[in-house]
Amino acid sequence: MKTIKVVAAIIQDGNKIFATQRGYGEFKDGWEFPGGKIEQGEAPEEALVREIREELDTEIKVGEKIDIVEYDYPQFHLTMHCFLCEVLSGELTLKEHEAAKWLTKENLDSVDWLPADEGLIKKLKRIL
Repeated sequence: MKTIKVVAAIIQDGNKIFATQRGYGEFKDGWEFPGGKIEQGEAPEEALVREIREELDTEIKVGEKIDIVEYDYPQFHLTMHCFLCEVLSGELTLKEHEAAKWLTKENLDSVDWLPADEGLIKKLKRIL
């Protein structure tokens, strides 16, 4: 089974985190943390800065790695490096996503998370 290595930005602003809704592909409409694939020779932190710049037109500061999620989808295995991040500059402009919202600990369960992200939600409830 193929392994896909990705990064996810848990962009935090006080007690809120930023969630995005996929606008394309097999998992369209599912909610996730923004990020994307790690390219050959790229450190996870570098990939995250690049992906957020590309997807959201925003510069971020990558903070603590809070988890590495390993998840088996039917077609591939996902390894997802998850980092707490903060916005340095930019407006979080949606270029690839359908929708986005800021969520608090109380309403983290109000969106339909993608399967790989679900385990992370429990951990975030403890962090927030």
